[in-house]
Amino acid sequence: MARHVVVGSGGIGQATAAALVEAGHEVVIASRSGVGPDLPGVRRVAVEATDARALTALAEGAASLVNAVNPPTYTHWERDWPPMAAAFLAAARASGSGLVIIGNLYGYGPVDGPLRPDLPLAATDVKGRVRARMWTDALAAHNAGELRATEVRASDYFGPDVRPQGSVLQRFVLGPAAAGKAVRPLDGDPDAAHSWTFVPDIGALAARLATSDSGWGRAWHVPSGMPRSLTQAAADAAAFAGRPAPAVRPLPRALVRLLGAVMPIVREVSATAYQRDRDFVIDATETEAAFGLTATPWDQALAATLTGMGVVPAAAPVKG
Repeated sequence: MARHVVVGSGGIGQATAAALVEAGHEVVIASRSGVGPDLPGVRRVAVEATDARALTALAEGAASLVNAVNPPTYTHWERDWPPMAAAFLAAARASGSGLVIIGNLYGYGPVDGPLRPDLPLAATDVKGRVRARMWTDALAAHNAGELRATEVRASDYFGPDVRPQGSVLQRFVLGPAAAGKAVRPLDGDPDAAHSWTFVPDIGALAARLATSDSGWGRAWHVPSGMPRSLTQAAADAAAFAGRPAPAVRPLPRALVRLLGAVMPIVREVSATAYQRDRDFVIDATETEAAFGLTATPWDQALAATLTGMGVVPAAAPVKG
């Protein structure tokens, strides 16, 4: 049994801690508030993710240090991420713990075709460049022999332990559809195929990498199941709740521009419109082959998420 430090007590941090405990390991889950899942084998502590000394002290003697944190606000990644990323690198160097970074697909930028982990990081927006720099810095340190690093890359995530406002799918699609309301995303093609990643599947891969000898020095994609367009996801959520499929109508572009003038979050989301106006599908075949992991089936993941959101299911569960 080894000890692992998971920093971040949100849905992904909790899922990672749970997977590590299930595999027989001891887990320290750290967050600014010191809260976390009440699981046997999990110790909760308070830590500031920008405090390299505190992170190093936590990671001393640990097999891995998992970066499952998120900046306080979506609108200031370029300000908030660099000091946190630097603190994790310093702690991994000083402690010898393997660094597992929970990442996303922003770093690739606009891509035609499935997203594979060997694609270049060619982000065109600020957030994508921030995430790309985090990984290139960690990989450079890994290649220099200063530490061991790997990155878990997931698509837009959803799950029963995710705050609805923290998931685009839950907030703008599943919630309204299950309530019998129209679905009004900010932008995108409602019929474009899109990969959605179930949070427990992120935790499963993070735990596997944290305990593996072979996954270091590269990024891995989380198995994310069959793609579902906004139209399909909304219809599935409505069916689960026993409601008719809702209309899915993105807001008019002129209105989005007006909102963006006064709402920074709208401007930030609009910068990644390329993820929603075309097919956005993750390829995780290498992960599946290397670790034997597969995605939770869509119908099971959807049912767990909607039930966790308080949606009462109809008599028959939805089938994907």
